Amino acid sequence: MINAGIVGGSGYTAGELIRLLLHHPETEIDFIFSTSRAGKPVTSVHQDLLGDTNLTFSSEINPEVDVLFLCTGHGNSTEVLQAYTLSGRTKIIDLSRDFRLSDSNILNARKFVYGLPELQKDMIASAENIANPGCFATAIQLALLPLAYASKLENDIHIHGITGATGAGSSLSETTHFSWRSNNVSIYKALSHQHIGEVEQSLKQLSPSFKSKLNFIPVRGNFSRGIFISAYTQSGLSLEKAQSLFEKFYADTPFVQLSDQSLHLKQVANTNKCLLYLHKKDGKLLITSIIDNLLKGASGQALQNMNLMFGLDESDGLQLKATYF
Repeated sequence: MINAGIVGGSGYTAGELIRLLLHHPETEIDFIFSTSRAGKPVTSVHQDLLGDTNLTFSSEINPEVDVLFLCTGHGNSTEVLQAYTLSGRTKIIDLSRDFRLSDSNILNARKFVYGLPELQKDMIASAENIANPGCFATAIQLALLPLAYASKLENDIHIHGITGATGAGSSLSETTHFSWRSNNVSIYKALSHQHIGEVEQSLKQLSPSFKSKLNFIPVRGNFSRGIFISAYTQSGLSLEKAQSLFEKFYADTPFVQLSDQSLHLKQVANTNKCLLYLHKKDGKLLITSIIDNLLKGASGQALQNMNLMFGLDESDGLQLKATYF
């Protein structure tokens, strides 16, 4: 069995990760560390797990676990790893953005590999430390990677993305209160979202000559979970040729599927899937990409990475049915 620990156990992504690990056939949870909840039952926060676990939040970190998941706020993962000395055999999967970019992916001789399985599965399988991708970054990259691989991103790319309220985390703020979010939408961090750096890095990895501009408009949605990306660019590819590129690129990936019908978010909510749909009009190629921000955009992808790192089938524990109705 894989002995797993979690740091930062009270947030939405931790809750989903705990659920996945409890039902994974090869894992056992050693501890769930939380400074604010130490000693309290995990189900006092993650009430959906009532009957599934009797674990309590821990005030201690076991440095000998096989894998440590960091579900901490951005910047805090670095502090945790500097404060605690872990066993040399402990693998780390960090869900913050601390180590995602190549100019900041090394800490105390630990080098972090960017954990997008559809981009570099073999590197993940041999890695000791993983920087789990961001949720928006995951959905955008999966929409664009096949075109980058074929060097077919030759013009500026325009991206519109709408995300559910859980993408903002469980701590309350003005824009996460129900009374503000309900029946409302708003743009934030227009053309400057922090996930775009990850996307550019991956596109350049596949296509070193990539120089096109990524114009990203993120939007807060009035629903709980999911990300809906619409990306379009001028393209000389026919729809049939583009579909062929995508089918070949994702032929051996269990969680990315190409649809022949337009998409809606309920198809992926509560799953680790990414569904893609292509449309061509007036020389523009439109790619729609949808994921669950808490699963394929966070905890599900982290578990997928863990499976690869420990030589398991990457789908283990992730055969989840969508919350379709």
